[in-house]
Amino acid sequence: MVAIIASTAVSLPPYWMLCPFVLLLLSIALMPLFAAHFWEHHYPKVAIGLGLVIAAYFGFQSDWQPLVHAGHEYVSFMALVGSLFVISGGINIRVKGEATPFRNTLFLAIGALLSNVIGTTGASMLMIRPWIRMNKYRITGQHIVFFIFVVSNCGGALTPIGDPPLFLGFLRGVPFWWVLEHAWLGWLLTLGLLLTVFYVLDTYNFRRAPQEVREKETQEESFHFRGLPNLVFLALVLVAVFLPKSVQETMLVGIFSIPALVMIAAAVGSYLTSKADIHAANDFNFGPVKEVGYLFVGIFLTMIPALQILQSGQAVELSSPMGYYFATGSLSAFLDNAPTYLSFLAAAMGAEHLSVDSTADVILFAKNHPQTLIAISLGAVFFGAGSYIGNGPNFMVKAIADKSKVNTPDFLRFVWQFSIPILLPILILVGWLIIH
Repeated sequence: MVAIIASTAVSLPPYWMLCPFVLLLLSIALMPLFAAHFWEHHYPKVAIGLGLVIAAYFGFQSDWQPLVHAGHEYVSFMALVGSLFVISGGINIRVKGEATPFRNTLFLAIGALLSNVIGTTGASMLMIRPWIRMNKYRITGQHIVFFIFVVSNCGGALTPIGDPPLFLGFLRGVPFWWVLEHAWLGWLLTLGLLLTVFYVLDTYNFRRAPQEVREKETQEESFHFRGLPNLVFLALVLVAVFLPKSVQETMLVGIFSIPALVMIAAAVGSYLTSKADIHAANDFNFGPVKEVGYLFVGIFLTMIPALQILQSGQAVELSSPMGYYFATGSLSAFLDNAPTYLSFLAAAMGAEHLSVDSTADVILFAKNHPQTLIAISLGAVFFGAGSYIGNGPNFMVKAIADKSKVNTPDFLRFVWQFSIPILLPILILVGWLIIH
């Protein structure tokens, strides 16, 4: 059931100001499919250009506060994502030996845990190449898809560091350990089901392999780690997240927080001290993080009017947590899950006459409406695995797999062969058991 909320007497941007936000999200979703060459060369111009439309609107009104607030969140977001990306790029894992279904399943489980510490982007970039190498004699698109399901998305649902939507919630005021406290059962159930299905399918794949391949894959496996001093820089990033609130709220030039500066310093230190051969072994370059940086400039700017309208109460209110779970999830699968999370959080809070821009209101909402917040959180994180465009690491993993000559499924095969028949039933069951 859907109910329309009565409007409030606040000054809101006109509804046509939602157009840049919608156009940007549709561009992110569709342009790589239908105009890949144009998008590859011109996406920074599209993202920044649409963002400047919104910046000009508020600038002409001399309403600088929303722009400063968006700038602060953007810098904090990119500082975390970028620092984890750079630091993980300085750590190299070499695998000697091959993988049985059990070892593969254990590897994915470790990746799921690790994604909560160094983020889904960091864990994906750190582990995708060892994953491909250890399965090189029987690697299939199925291995890449389940890596995206588990490591690049669902695994990172326990901490704000894990996935970008949760970090946006943390920036808005959701306590750091709140998600772990309320989402651990949903996380455990989802990962348990995904890993079980993977083990069954990989066992079938293993038994179909030629005898000589199976004999190779039963040999003992060994891992070699290089770049471990980067763990010090990783610890520095984690320390920055937990700095006292008074320190976190200290701003320089209105948008640079102390934690963000610490994270940036850790990334610079890691990059300068990591050996060149480790970066070369990881095929490290700044391309993926530059793409995220350009796109999110546009996203953070264009979503300002959307958030203002949603939190005003002039929006569609979903009548149950399950409604928020599937609404957030359905958009997160085919649009970017970070702004989707924030949009539905703003809508849910607006229905309670609370503001997503108020830390006190966010804390109050988390306390009084935990099921709704969990529904939005899990919907954004879990359903972000539904396609290559649901979450940033998904396309990055596909690009690395393609470069390694793995026969990865295209966009439609990903959805029809894996997301709908495998992922969707699991997420429906989890929603029914945990949220309903």
